[in-house]
Amino acid sequence: MGAEREARACAAFYGTRDLAPTVLSCLRCLRHFAGSTAKRCREKHLEEALQLTRVLSEGLQALGEAEARPLLRCVLAFQMEATSSSSSFQKLEQMVTQLAVGKEGLLAQEVNTLLAGLALQGEVLSPGDLQSVSMFLEESSLGRQHWRQNLASLLQCLATTLHWVLQGQPTPGSTWGYLVIKACLQVFQALPKDVAPLVWSTTGKSETLQSLLGLLLEVVWGKALNKDTRLLAGTALSMLVNTAPQPQYGASAVLTLFQLPSQAGTGELKFGELVVEVPPVLEPDGLEKLVLTRGLLTCCKMDILSCQLEGFPHKACLLLDMVFPAVCALIREQKDCHYYCFQACALWLQRLREGLAALWHLTGTHILAQDTKLLQEVSQLLWNNAETPVEGVSEFIHSSFRLLLEIYHLECQHFQDQERPLYQQMLQRVVSMPWQIKARYVPLCTIVPYMGSQQVLDAYPDLPQHLLSCLSTNHLCPAAAEVYKVLVQQQCSEWRGGQQGTEVALAEQWAQRWLPLLSQALCSPLPILQSNTANHLLTWTLRQLPATQALLAAQFGGQDTMSLRAWVSLLKAQKSVAGALPLGDEALERLSHCLGTHEEGVRLAALGLLCCSPNTNQPLSGTEMQLLQEFLPLNLNCDSSSFRQLLQAAVRKALVRLRDSSLAQLRGKAPRRSGLAGGAEQLTQAVGFVEWLLQLSIASLSPGSNYQRKKTALLLLAAVLETCTDTWSPDRKKGQPPRTMATLLSYARQSGCWDFFSQPNLLALLSCLQDSTNEIRDLASELLVRYFPATFPEPIALALFQLAQDTLGSPRVQEAEAGAVLMKTILQKSDSGTMKSLSLQAEAALTVPSRGLCFAQHLLHVLQAQYKVACQDLLRAAATTPMHGAIAALRRCLLQVPEVAVSMQAAELVQSWQELLTCLVTTVRDITSLLLGALQSQQGPGADEQAAAPSFAEMGNAIGSLIMLGKGRGREEEEGDSVLLSEEHNLILTCCWVSVKEIGLLLGGLAELLLSPALSAAELGPLLPLPTLQMATRVFQEILLRCRHWGAVEGCSMGFTKFCAALLNYPDPELQAIPRAVLEQGLEALSGPRSSSITRRAAGFPMLFLCIVSGEAPVQARPLLTHCIQTLLTLATTALPQDWDQTLDLPQVCALHVLQTLVRGAGLGGAVLCHATPMMALALQGLGSPCWAMRNAAIQLFSALTTRLLGQPWSHRDGCPSEGLSLHAFLGQHPKLGAVLLGELKVATAPTSGGPLLHPALHAILTLLAQLQPGADSPSSPSAPFLEPLLGLAESPIYAVRAMAAKALVPVVPPPQRCRLLLQLAQQLPAAPGQIRSHNAVHGHLLQMRALLASATGTGRLSVEALHPVALQLEARGWLLSPAQRCPLVRATFLQVLTLLPTSFSPGFAQYIHDTISTKLGSLAQGGESGCAEPQVGSAVLHQTMAHFMCSEAARLADSERIAAVCSLLQQPNPDIQLAILSWVIAGEGGTCKEVENALGLTLLESLGSVLQERRDKEFLRLYLEALLHLYRDPSAWSQEASSLGTRMARRWSAGVRRWRSAASPLGPRCCGWRLAAPCRWQGLMWCGDPCVLPVPRSSLWLCG
Repeated sequence: MGAEREARACAAFYGTRDLAPTVLSCLRCLRHFAGSTAKRCREKHLEEALQLTRVLSEGLQALGEAEARPLLRCVLAFQMEATSSSSSFQKLEQMVTQLAVGKEGLLAQEVNTLLAGLALQGEVLSPGDLQSVSMFLEESSLGRQHWRQNLASLLQCLATTLHWVLQGQPTPGSTWGYLVIKACLQVFQALPKDVAPLVWSTTGKSETLQSLLGLLLEVVWGKALNKDTRLLAGTALSMLVNTAPQPQYGASAVLTLFQLPSQAGTGELKFGELVVEVPPVLEPDGLEKLVLTRGLLTCCKMDILSCQLEGFPHKACLLLDMVFPAVCALIREQKDCHYYCFQACALWLQRLREGLAALWHLTGTHILAQDTKLLQEVSQLLWNNAETPVEGVSEFIHSSFRLLLEIYHLECQHFQDQERPLYQQMLQRVVSMPWQIKARYVPLCTIVPYMGSQQVLDAYPDLPQHLLSCLSTNHLCPAAAEVYKVLVQQQCSEWRGGQQGTEVALAEQWAQRWLPLLSQALCSPLPILQSNTANHLLTWTLRQLPATQALLAAQFGGQDTMSLRAWVSLLKAQKSVAGALPLGDEALERLSHCLGTHEEGVRLAALGLLCCSPNTNQPLSGTEMQLLQEFLPLNLNCDSSSFRQLLQAAVRKALVRLRDSSLAQLRGKAPRRSGLAGGAEQLTQAVGFVEWLLQLSIASLSPGSNYQRKKTALLLLAAVLETCTDTWSPDRKKGQPPRTMATLLSYARQSGCWDFFSQPNLLALLSCLQDSTNEIRDLASELLVRYFPATFPEPIALALFQLAQDTLGSPRVQEAEAGAVLMKTILQKSDSGTMKSLSLQAEAALTVPSRGLCFAQHLLHVLQAQYKVACQDLLRAAATTPMHGAIAALRRCLLQVPEVAVSMQAAELVQSWQELLTCLVTTVRDITSLLLGALQSQQGPGADEQAAAPSFAEMGNAIGSLIMLGKGRGREEEEGDSVLLSEEHNLILTCCWVSVKEIGLLLGGLAELLLSPALSAAELGPLLPLPTLQMATRVFQEILLRCRHWGAVEGCSMGFTKFCAALLNYPDPELQAIPRAVLEQGLEALSGPRSSSITRRAAGFPMLFLCIVSGEAPVQARPLLTHCIQTLLTLATTALPQDWDQTLDLPQVCALHVLQTLVRGAGLGGAVLCHATPMMALALQGLGSPCWAMRNAAIQLFSALTTRLLGQPWSHRDGCPSEGLSLHAFLGQHPKLGAVLLGELKVATAPTSGGPLLHPALHAILTLLAQLQPGADSPSSPSAPFLEPLLGLAESPIYAVRAMAAKALVPVVPPPQRCRLLLQLAQQLPAAPGQIRSHNAVHGHLLQMRALLASATGTGRLSVEALHPVALQLEARGWLLSPAQRCPLVRATFLQVLTLLPTSFSPGFAQYIHDTISTKLGSLAQGGESGCAEPQVGSAVLHQTMAHFMCSEAARLADSERIAAVCSLLQQPNPDIQLAILSWVIAGEGGTCKEVENALGLTLLESLGSVLQERRDKEFLRLYLEALLHLYRDPSAWSQEASSLGTRMARRWSAGVRRWRSAASPLGPRCCGWRLAAPCRWQGLMWCGDPCVLPVPRSSLWLCG
């Protein structure tokens, strides 16, 4: 290390001089900087060194050059080793500049000497040298001056290095090629005037630069596999173009580059005066065009892009006529580079915006005129890809929309165009899209400033309701909030511009449009809607319009839960805006009520109000502390994990306020505020509160506390230690203690408080290390390691070590894991003196200076001893010395202790670590073979391995043999079979599976750690040599192929993924070949003949493939994934044999299962989407296979593909799907897949000579289409061809096909076309009974109408006027509801269609509907059916639909006669009608009609006694009680009649309960299975009556479960 050598020389030189103390301090800081790994530590030490150099600068100015040279040379040496960090290099550059004041010549001389040794003539530059070259070019003026003088030698070295890299000497995944191209780019950028003659001058042409240009073109054309390297090469070429002395020269060179893809491998390229051969394309992937285009748009000069091209018939330029067509082609073709393609699109619009003036001057006309092809192409490009799910693309689409409208606006201004139709067209398209599509909201935000808020809201009246729906859906919430903010800002700007009064008047204007929206959202029972509105809209609104606070507060005066939550949210927002919020007595009483309410959300909101503050130095008032002290002890036992996390976050805010305000008070800078205590009293209160919280947390960690209380207490203790100690955490950017924290700690300790690290506190945390839950153990260990003193007291350490030894040998997994955590904690909290006191088995290791190595040797000896016992008697080993505890301890100590990783880098310990790790891998290999062999009735590591895992029966027999052997009995003494597993059986299973899982995690973590760049750079070679890694690979293969337990497979898979990733990213071809070889072996085994099943009997086999391909670096082309999928596709499409064995898995079936596993793999992300089309075609083809296993695997693959393509479904408050992907966008992203789906759909719907046939893939296709959303109306929409086949499926003889085809029709029909299609479908219905051609067709058309109308209700509703023609057609076909239509399903569906059009019919037809339904339901009450002697299929559906219609009409009209009719129906004995009404009530479809709710509630209460006594249908009783609970959900609103009746019913309930609890009652045993949605509310319902019946509901609650 040159820096360390220079530091020693510098320290020796200044040792006796006056500057010695300061120089030595500076050198110490620089050494700490170089030796630190955490960024925060490096920055801290470097900042201290910079401060010292400012002091040294004055002293050095008085000395000569000889005296200043050592220090300058030393700092430059540290700078040379800091070239990997730009910020550190800049700081060191400031230091050398500061030290060289007055001695600039000396500094230049030293820099020249330093850099001269880098670029020696013709040598290959190392990655470190390349980083130094780049950094000195970029950040150092003296460095640039040196390279300018030595440009020829630098270019020669760069050309030599790049040529050597492209020959394949380093691995393709290394950064060597990237660094050399980055250096080239820096040269072209920093020295353009020096490079220009070498390119564009005939006399100065450089052969070296010509060679370098050819190498760069080879990189662009794919000789470098790394995508980032190729993209950087494109940028370097563009920077070379910028050196052109004339724009026309550069444009000519670019034009030549763009013509290269068509003549790859032939001819020559003339670039200025440089002539190179056109490189061949090794594997054409089209990426070279992206590389060139993106490079030009990134950095090419605007005068080159906009200058006129020669030889074109019109005034052409690069930006419009060459680059834009290339961008369009890239977006259409490059489906695997979406991010970079759309980045190029956004860059193109950005460059167009920059060069508008030049382009107007060139063309003399509009660039984006309304009728120009350019505007149409850009718009279509953005709309077609607006819903692309690829991460990062949406941001480019958003910026592109903004740039497009900005350019259009500037052009309209420049050419003084008054009509601007693009705005209106874009707004119409936005309005026509469903609200669920996220992509519509960004264009909407962009349009508002250009059109004005009023015009947008007039054209889009449903916008507020749509925003409300978006706020209840997480992924749409940010977009909706942005729309709201843009609109309100625009409105405020317009109102203020119009001078329409004061802030109060502005607030009233705001309230007319937005107050109902915020009020409804903040009072919503949906927590997500309420919190999103409070977080995203409320605070922002108060900040923009403070006068809205009074208007909002008037809405939240109620005492119900929702009003309280909204009121607290409003106060919190007001406090964050105003800074302080004094509360009166009434407000404090209401806040106390909120803190004590049963609703968690309200309690958390009130807690957040107490703890939050916009200023962290604002102290807590005495009232706030008192409320917190009352609140916290009562909320430590909460079951909700999110509640605990939010509780900790709120308390942390309060502690930060206490800490910062106390520090400000001690500094004398505390802000004076009225109503607060004096300085001394404030400090006393703050210190006392923290001490109280500390004692509360420690007291809650007692062994008798439950998990919830312990976890909450640990979280609070973590907040206290993080906030109120001076522990500095180098790995954290935020949350570091203030520099003056020691002052506050001293003050608190003088008061006898804040003894955070006392022995009682230590013992309390140590007791948590033995807890049965890993969350408690890990959190307690983290607190001990991070905050407590560096070492444990020796007696405690010895006792802990003995306890850890004992618990490591426990057969209980929880206790063994606790022992592993104890071992890790002891290792981290002990020193060399403690290690000598511990009774370690590795006595020789006591002389080793590394605690980690000593501990690892001890644990390895423990593991080897346990293995010997297991070889002799596995049953005894499983009961007394199981191996999983020692393996877990080794994993934690080796992988989770940073000091161990540091000791592995020490040169003197490398050999010891290599020996230990090799021995460890050998031991776990033997253990794996022993355990897996034991489950196959094989013993010892040398036993033959079976090709497949044993069945459960075989494992049971093997374990039974082990038990008999361990007990010393023969098999003839074996007892009869038992249903339950014996204790010995469980012991052996636990020992085997947990040990195997831990081995997989250990080996994977070791490979990830030891093959990382930090450890693999050791001069003595890798710590895991090749034979050891191959041995570990065989261990993984053995586990995955011979193991059935999914937990073990999952743990092994996690480790194997890390293992493969480490190998594939390691710069050694031999190591990279290991995963490839395993993949080939797996594919060969998959396709070969077998005598036993693999995928059914070895769950780990598909995971083998997933782990390997997931290990590939995502920045590369993933060749292993491509090869694997292509091989599997080929295998899966192979024809089935004529006589397959159903007991074995066919290779084709195995291939489908592996493909499904790859698709579901989270580590692959969207990489598998490139292969979605052939996999979907395969899945659809497999659904028609004659083999059941093939069909089963195909449907699983189809399900996985659907989830991957569409994403996980988002939840929505209405229960309807709210996915954001439309069919239009789906087909745009996967055009080939759309062709496959359409082709299969047409085949399934094609007429056949033998009549309709069932197509196996039809239902799957319809299911996929039904999950999409409708898109915008477009004449060239790719979804249009799907319409005709789906309409034709209305005649399908299969009910499920008709129903699913109706759902699939919804995304195909754009919203503007719904009314036209509804009218067309209505006209196709028969007008008279004699006109029916097919009942299936009638039913199918009605299903399609119902689906279209249902999708158009709510936030996407159609207007009454638009639906009036449809209603007229339905009125003309009213006979379909009458008994003349004999099919109940048709009648029910027709009525459901009518239900969706309640206000569109004439009064006469509405009365006809009511009379028909009343007559039908009346006949049921009389016990007869006219014209029907026996029940029909669908009659129950018809009756329930009619009952729903009666309920909905009664709620809509609030008519007393209709309400009475519904109550009468509820009392009828017909179960279908009763269940329909009860489900209607539970679903809350009654809305806000209190008359209906009161009447039904009284009816249910009146009938409760008879129902409890007579009905025995458990489902009916559950629905009955849930409906009653829903109707009386607010006991405070009960009428006197209902309260009196409820008391009488409670007595009857108690009598019924006593009867049911008797064993003779047939209902008693079954009622214990009841589950009510909210038992606590049912408890409130039953207890609201007479106090004398209080004991009875307890038994009722027991009965209801």
